[in-house]
Amino acid sequence: MNKVIIDGHFDLLVDVYEKRKKGRKNVILEDHYPKFKEGGFNIIVSSLFIEERYIPEMALRNALDQISSLHYEIEESNEKIMLCKNIKDIEYALKNDIIGIMLSFEGLEPIGNDIYLLKVFYELGVRFAGLVWSRRNYVADGCYFSEMEEGTKGGLTAFGVEVLKEIEKLHMIIDVSHLNDEGFWDVIKFSNSPIIASHSNVRNVFHSMRNLTDEQIKAIAETGGVIGINASGSFVSDDPKENNAEGLVKHVNYISKLVGVEHVGIGFDFCDMFRDVHKDSLSGHHELNIFIETLEKHGYNEKEINMILGENFLRVYKKVLK
Repeated sequence: MNKVIIDGHFDLLVDVYEKRKKGRKNVILEDHYPKFKEGGFNIIVSSLFIEERYIPEMALRNALDQISSLHYEIEESNEKIMLCKNIKDIEYALKNDIIGIMLSFEGLEPIGNDIYLLKVFYELGVRFAGLVWSRRNYVADGCYFSEMEEGTKGGLTAFGVEVLKEIEKLHMIIDVSHLNDEGFWDVIKFSNSPIIASHSNVRNVFHSMRNLTDEQIKAIAETGGVIGINASGSFVSDDPKENNAEGLVKHVNYISKLVGVEHVGIGFDFCDMFRDVHKDSLSGHHELNIFIETLEKHGYNEKEINMILGENFLRVYKKVLK
């Protein structure tokens, strides 16, 4: 089996769906596949992110449209990409040099307050459940990127606790990125599975509510979970000189020293394709070699780097997914 390199969070299908609506085809092959291959990535976890303009009435339809757009892309790809639902699919993709796409909620807006829709999305291949984006939904409250004037924050709702139990019953993976502190500790209280933060950094390195406290990092590690390092500059550093691979590895170093390298992954969350200015700490998936070289410079050996690049996330997938 080939070496596994996993990006634990990428807003792939938001981009694909919007471009297909304008008449494009083969969006993944033309716009993303070359960068995936150059970087060596073979598994991409694509979010189902629902833009504000689709909420609330169109959230379900938009999520389904994104999944549909992926199926069209797969049909057009000449077997260069595939949907992965389980470890067997991942192993097939690795063995046959196919880019495997996995599906994740980035906020449970598509199910609204209807828990039965979780099973529907599971059958469609969704295997990760990011409970919230940075806003409130029926499940919990998200955290804002920076301090905001707001009312009293809440943790998991009663519906949220019910959803959490159903997620575990379905063998989906719980993702706490974007969840506020109150909701995070509720997840720790009510869950029994390894937990991931697919795209979150360290709050003690860069203060943002989107980043994790030391206590949260330790709690995720105690579940056997993994934290995906986020390359979006908004969560790396406010110093332009550190919004780069060095800045990313600063977060890797902190987590590794605090709980061990076995709890570090990558969830780069590249977002420059959605904005007019460059803010990401790397220019895209094709620059993974810069990140690897920086890890080597900081003393990480080949085994540790392979853990960070994909083996740690794969360990969680093997434990949770059916």
